[in-house]
Amino acid sequence: MTIENPQLRQLSVLEDADGERVDRYLANQWPDLSRVRIQAMLAEGRLCLGDKPVISAKTKVRFKDCFTLDIPPPVSADPEPEDIPLEILFEDQHLIVLIKPAGLTVHPAAGNWTGTLVNALLFHCAGSLSGIGGVERPGIVHRLDKDTSGVMVVAKSDVAHRGLSEQFAAHTVERAYLALTRGAPLPRIGKIETRIARSPHDRKKQAVVRNPESQLGRHAITNYQCLSHYGQQKGQPVGTPAASLVECRLETGRTHQIRVHLAHIGCPVLDDAVYGKHRGNRKLRHKDGTSAPFIGRQALHARLLGFEHPVTEEYLSFEADLPSDMQGLLNFIKAL
Repeated sequence: MTIENPQLRQLSVLEDADGERVDRYLANQWPDLSRVRIQAMLAEGRLCLGDKPVISAKTKVRFKDCFTLDIPPPVSADPEPEDIPLEILFEDQHLIVLIKPAGLTVHPAAGNWTGTLVNALLFHCAGSLSGIGGVERPGIVHRLDKDTSGVMVVAKSDVAHRGLSEQFAAHTVERAYLALTRGAPLPRIGKIETRIARSPHDRKKQAVVRNPESQLGRHAITNYQCLSHYGQQKGQPVGTPAASLVECRLETGRTHQIRVHLAHIGCPVLDDAVYGKHRGNRKLRHKDGTSAPFIGRQALHARLLGFEHPVTEEYLSFEADLPSDMQGLLNFIKAL
């Protein structure tokens, strides 16, 4: 029960919860508060049993115990709000779904402290963020690389952040990407299953772990399907495509996963300067000598995102058409 002060909550323990951990019990009773946030408030002495502070999250609750929790108001996030235009597909009090353009970094970090998606969301959602972990900020539950475009979902409340995070961790979120690649995968439909770790030769890159017995890195699975292939690759056997349109569906979400996996099977994403170097679309030419347009970023787009709304339990699905730069490149390779 919430009493007069909206930041002050009281709760009496039910009989069937006798002996349960206090952090777990309160998180179940107040689903807008995560266990981590409740544990942080315990450490600050904000939870009382009667008039005595409860210090340990392991404290067992007892039937008819009455707890009082003093919730601090959300504190301002470090990033500053910035008026950056957003293409929004859906928004309610718990989450927002949008199309991230290529070139927009998701989260502030070294070299990109401003001009990020988080800065834009802080401006757009001003006054409507209920606080993620007690901080007035959007909840980033998944990311797209700076130069990858497409659909993203961001949490606006603790309950949405927790529910979406659980779905991504359980790999139940439907995610489909479109990639324009050099060459074509063989077989045309398949699954790439490897471990991915930081490259031992370049700390800024990820790489497939070659030793099948190694436990380095993290397990990664990409399902792919070659939707169309175009042209003839110069100097290769007849029937070797010059380029392809490939759909990738993720079972896991590792850093640079699609880019690493497609390069691993010999069809790197076009214009990927990190994983497709020296094998990009500059080798793609029409018969009149015209070269393919250089789009200046990897030709990778998050086309589809589907998930269960963490509060209403409604299944939501969103799609984003190819952006103009990738569509222009696709039109070019269609004519090869």
